[in-house]
Amino acid sequence: MVRGQSEQMLGRLQAFVNSGINVIALLALSDQGRPSYDAKNAAAVAAMGCPVFACTPDQFPDLMATALKRDDIWAWAAARDIALVRAGGGET
Repeated sequence: MVRGQSEQMLGRLQAFVNSGINVIALLALSDQGRPSYDAKNAAAVAAMGCPVFACTPDQFPDLMATALKRDDIWAWAAARDIALVRAGGGET
């Protein structure tokens, strides 16, 4: 992603978060394994307190139900052994 576009995207996401919107960054919805993604942008989104991860299609409905209820997505992911991107750029 071009730097200006990245900054604009991150600014918009931060505005969403600041307005109370529940932001979830789904890197991939795939059975094919680990996705490729921009680690710097993923870490910046995670630093906003937004969950950032990939999941399989069969997990997606439960993920969305958890998100819509504003339940703990971090606990949901941990219970399913799904790694989330951390603010520092690593995964948990």
